[in-house]
Amino acid sequence: MTGKGTQSAKILVFSTEKISDPAIDMAGLLKLHYPPTVYTIAVPCSSSIKSAWILHAYEKGFDGVFIAADGSDCPYGESCTEKTGKIVSRTHEMMKQKDIEPARLRMAAICSVCSESFVKQMKSFNEYLLKNSNM
Repeated sequence: MTGKGTQSAKILVFSTEKISDPAIDMAGLLKLHYPPTVYTIAVPCSSSIKSAWILHAYEKGFDGVFIAADGSDCPYGESCTEKTGKIVSRTHEMMKQKDIEPARLRMAAICSVCSESFVKQMKSFNEYLLKNSNM
């Protein structure tokens, strides 16, 4: 676990440019604190994330991956949440095959003004990863 000896797990967040990214930026502007080892990659839509990208993050030492999904606000289609959910389910199966705990991948809808929700998700995920650090 990357976070051993510290209070932070290394978490990769896939955020969406128009929906969740503004909330993450606002969390910083509001000086809302979440683990310093949270890294973000912006994508146009959460349904465009590939399982291979998620698995690659674990290979590169990330303890957890979080998908900040668009939810029903996606500008690219109403089925975004459903498609993203299928990607997560498929990736969970791939993770099991590679002996990676599926709970190390989480997804939640984060709207453009949900800064506090994002911070709460990151703190909760960090705590989970630190408690279950048998990776």
